[in-house]
Amino acid sequence: MTDTHCPYCSLQCGMTLASRRARGGAVLEVRARPDFPVNEGALCRKGWTAGGLRGHRERLTTPLVRDRTTGELSAVGWEEALDLVAERITELRTASGDDSVAVFGGGGLTNEKAYLLGKFARVALGTSQIDYNGRWCMSSAASAGNQAFGVDRGLPFPLSDVERADVVVLVGSNLAETMPPAARHLDRLRERGGRLVVIDPRLTPTGERADHLLQPVPGTDLPVALGLLHLLDAAGALDEDYLAERTTGFDDVRRSVAGWWPERVERVSGIAAEDLREVAALLAGSERVMVLTARGAEQHSQGTATVLAWINLALGLGMCGKPYAGYGCLTGQGNGQGGREHGQKSDQLPGYRMIDDPAARAHVAGVWGVDPDSLPGPGRSAYELLDALGTDGGPRALLVHGSNIVVSAPHATQVTERLESLDLLVVADIVMSETAALADVVLPVTQWAEESGTMTNLEGRVILREQAVAPPDGVRSDLDVIAGLATRLGCRASFPLDPEEVFAELALASAGGRADYAGITYDRIRAEQGVFWPCPDRDHPGTPRLFADAFATADGRARALVVDHAGAAEQPDADYPVHLTTGRVLAQYQSGAQTRRITDLRDEGIFVELHPMLAGRIGVRDGEQVEVSTRRGARTAPARVVPTIRPDTIFVPFHWVGANRLTNDALDPMSRMPEFKVCAAAVTRAVPAQRARVR
Repeated sequence: MTDTHCPYCSLQCGMTLASRRARGGAVLEVRARPDFPVNEGALCRKGWTAGGLRGHRERLTTPLVRDRTTGELSAVGWEEALDLVAERITELRTASGDDSVAVFGGGGLTNEKAYLLGKFARVALGTSQIDYNGRWCMSSAASAGNQAFGVDRGLPFPLSDVERADVVVLVGSNLAETMPPAARHLDRLRERGGRLVVIDPRLTPTGERADHLLQPVPGTDLPVALGLLHLLDAAGALDEDYLAERTTGFDDVRRSVAGWWPERVERVSGIAAEDLREVAALLAGSERVMVLTARGAEQHSQGTATVLAWINLALGLGMCGKPYAGYGCLTGQGNGQGGREHGQKSDQLPGYRMIDDPAARAHVAGVWGVDPDSLPGPGRSAYELLDALGTDGGPRALLVHGSNIVVSAPHATQVTERLESLDLLVVADIVMSETAALADVVLPVTQWAEESGTMTNLEGRVILREQAVAPPDGVRSDLDVIAGLATRLGCRASFPLDPEEVFAELALASAGGRADYAGITYDRIRAEQGVFWPCPDRDHPGTPRLFADAFATADGRARALVVDHAGAAEQPDADYPVHLTTGRVLAQYQSGAQTRRITDLRDEGIFVELHPMLAGRIGVRDGEQVEVSTRRGARTAPARVVPTIRPDTIFVPFHWVGANRLTNDALDPMSRMPEFKVCAAAVTRAVPAQRARVR
């Protein structure tokens, strides 16, 4: 029996694993772990079936190398595979420089893997070209949090605080399907008389819990926030003492929202002016208001500005730093928080230090035992890195750990072409994902139950996943892969194989940084059910709640920043007359590489959700095939006709190949987040392929 955590979303729900013998090796049984406070023993169906990949027939158990002449992959030994990768990397670096080799990580990697991958890129490869798929998760909220508060931690309070608020405003989150165990906090909120406001173009299971549901045009959450702040200011409902004592810049914000009267918001967003007034009155009359954003608000070319607008609303009401109130972001990926804190992002070093800060470089270089001047500077962000692959001046090789780019990247057809143009593509994975299927070298690595390592959940709580079973023969940890390549490349820096040793080094590297883990150890995590950062020393209790006395800025005040609405990068027109938005479904996770292979999870395949009015206009019935097209590609899928979506909007889940062939690669200027959540599209009844005439 091993106490550990779920391998999927950022709740990192506690679970207990029991191993029993069966044909083909140990089988994992998931059992409830009621002592862990985040989920109290509850799990979603993905969590209950998380052991389903153990012993799966599609599990990779030997390295594979592609013959470029025949295109076929053949099994080889580990030493041969790593020798080949190191040899090709050395050739490319010699011919084209260090930046000819790039690294792409994942928000599901443990803190130890994320840390060592960043160190490997900067020290063993000397490349600036590293980023990760967490750039597509909550980077807009991270950018906004850093600007407004001086620090980026998804939730600056425990998730259970949601229950104690008077009003929770949930912007762009379908919590009930994406994080089902967290929905209990919404239910408890309402049981004790609290109110829930949900802002989403679709009526989802989360929206069904709402006291107020606002269904805006996709890409218009920003003017909704501006309009609410306008109404609150006009009503004299802002906390003027708080604004004077704890913020700067709010007078400029106040002036900037003066023109966003409700009727103007209605014309832009489709939200009725009266509905906006009702929500504003609710906020004005409540002592504890909590605003939570998620990908629906953040995955936009104005994602950072949108989050800043909602932060301004929370600041205006005097809620940030107040018990059971304030602003927070619902992180998506399992280690979306920790994954960026310790060096996977192109502009960051461990501890959430910025890579162009001389003091940060000196500190981390000292831990690594290298010259600070040897560390590269900032590189390209995730999409920009992928878009540069194989181009003049772009990387010629890519090492991928923990990401299925072919499914998850925006404008995915173009990204796939870029991957195919590389001289070397190396993918470390547990199954043959769509990205691994393109690789020159595929390396089979351990899954969550076969290794130990820490994760940082959406609350900033550092938790420990304990190894429950031994990995299959022929499988190695990502830490082994990184260390093996570093040795072959002649790197003298230390690359430990033991996760606890890696974590101890990570703690040293993070000491004094924004995300300070210096006082966290494996033993403390076990004893305390996780430890909240910042935790600067062993005697520090950790910090469950931030901002009670001051914000993490130079003067301790929050920054209220002026933002305005520019709209989505791509607007509907005569050729592409509807809005396309994307998202998740209950049974699947991310690119689906794992969940689509678990037979106990329902795999319905991709579909297109549309309103009956739109279905009637194009002459399609529920279940019939429709074709969705954008300026980047087309996809055919069955229609799901529902009255719960806006008539001008269609929804496509992104867990299958095809959805992100449609999405727009327009980037937020600050976070570099692609605009996954809205683009212009056309939807038509698919014409059946003509059958061959029988003579």
